Amino acid sequence: MQNNKQMIGITVNQFIANNQKDIPNATGDFSNLLNEIIISCKVIRSKLMSSGISEVLHAIEGENVHGDVVKTLDIIANDIFKERLLKSGLVSMIISEEDNEPVFPDDKYIGGKYIVAIDPCDGSSNIACNVPVGTIFGIWERKSSKNNHSNSEDILHRKRDILCGGYVLYGSSTVLVYTTGDDVNGFTYDPLIGEFILTHKQIRFPDVSKCYSVNESYYDLWNDNIKKYVNWLKSNGHTARYVGSLVADFHRNLLYGGVFLYPKDSKSKTGKLRLLYECIPLSFIAEQAGGSGTDGQNDILEVDIVEIHQKTPLFIGNKNIINKLKDF
Repeated sequence: MQNNKQMIGITVNQFIANNQKDIPNATGDFSNLLNEIIISCKVIRSKLMSSGISEVLHAIEGENVHGDVVKTLDIIANDIFKERLLKSGLVSMIISEEDNEPVFPDDKYIGGKYIVAIDPCDGSSNIACNVPVGTIFGIWERKSSKNNHSNSEDILHRKRDILCGGYVLYGSSTVLVYTTGDDVNGFTYDPLIGEFILTHKQIRFPDVSKCYSVNESYYDLWNDNIKKYVNWLKSNGHTARYVGSLVADFHRNLLYGGVFLYPKDSKSKTGKLRLLYECIPLSFIAEQAGGSGTDGQNDILEVDIVEIHQKTPLFIGNKNIINKLKDF
């Protein structure tokens, strides 16, 4: 249970340490892992500040597992996380959008208790035009013996047992938002002291949903039910707000009220967003903030993980508007 007495203005390190005191038999490993992720995000933020330099913006040859052109910064961010986490002794496996297969630590670090799934630089194709990008991460406890290497079976066929979901939005300010299954709290980076400061305590979706976020250029590819749902949103006071960077769209809707949609269509028949390191962490946050995430039929946190790069449709935001999907 997170400490509700924690005050606006404390650092994220103080916040994590204070919460650890409330957990019997805590070893500090989970707190240390969160700190490793936070430090990695600070380094990525620093790299982004120089993203106007041509070598960061140029695409390198090749595509990632999803067929997206890989930008240099995707690789930089991915390497930063692997360099820190794999040598921390805290993780048994990392699953990243940028790697075809799970990545494991060397033999001397195989005893890590946690699995991290991560999208290192969500929305990186927008960097060149100065649109905010982000990092999305989820943390699970491993199930296999700590005396052996972990494997992909450690993350498959799991539901609703994510320990932590979070994201960092690199925008006009850098914001960290995460939950460990209680409240959702947000921290803003203060570059003068080099720390994330608690600025958004116990975030909840507003009661009123004001906007919808979807790429309507795919309208003709949607099925009739999705078209009817979007038309209903328009006719019931929702205005369009779409950045095209998942973290940025979700963050705005979390603070101001709204729904983000990425439905399947006639070309992407299983959806396009990735379940493990995009949809599950954000849906975990949404649920703890009074919202909801669904694939259109099932709660995202109840969807069976059958493949590490599994794709899914996503509808996420205010719970009452997500529930309205059932009518369509």
